[in-house]
Amino acid sequence: MGSKIVHFLDNIESYICRTLLVLFVTLLFAQIVSRQLFGYSFSWSEELSVYMFVWFVFFGASYAAKLAAHNRVTFQYKLMPAKVPPVLEVISDLIWIGFNCYFVYLSYDFVFNKMNLFWKSQTLGIPMKYIYMVLPIAFALMTFRIIQVNYFKLVKGVDIRDPESQELDELIDDAHHIDENNNK
Repeated sequence: MGSKIVHFLDNIESYICRTLLVLFVTLLFAQIVSRQLFGYSFSWSEELSVYMFVWFVFFGASYAAKLAAHNRVTFQYKLMPAKVPPVLEVISDLIWIGFNCYFVYLSYDFVFNKMNLFWKSQTLGIPMKYIYMVLPIAFALMTFRIIQVNYFKLVKGVDIRDPESQELDELIDDAHHIDENNNK
C-alpha cells in the first residue's frame, strides 16, 4: 500500500497531465460537435479548456524537470574536459532553483496577498485565485523535481537524462561505429 502511494506521488504530474489532456480535448471536441451539429455553443467550455491547458503546461514543465527533459544548450560541453560539464550543470540548476524559489514567493504573494477576492473568471464565475494557484504549486513542484534529479545524479549515481537525448546519443554512437567499420 505504501509503495503504491509513493509511486503515485512520484508520478503525480504525469497523472495530472494525462487527466487534464483527456478532459480539455474531450471538452473541445464536444464544443465543436455541439456548434457544428446543433448550432449551439457552450460559453463556459472554451474558458475552462483554456484554464485546463494552462494547468497542463505548468504541470508538464514540472514533469519535464523530473525527466531532465528541459531544453538546454549543451553543445559546448563536448568541447570541454569531462569533469567540467557536470559542474556547470549543477551551477545552472542552482540558478534555476533560485529563480523558481523567487517565483514561488512572488506568485504566492500575488495569489494570497495582492489578488482581489472578487476577481472572477468571466463565464465560469470561479475566483481567479483558484486558477492562479497553479503558479506556486507548479514552480514548487518543479524545484523539488530539479533537486530530486540532482540527488539521483550526484548522490545515487543514476544517469537521469531526457529519453530523447538518450536516443539521439545512441544514434550518434551507432553512426560513429558504422563509420569506423566502413573506414577499416
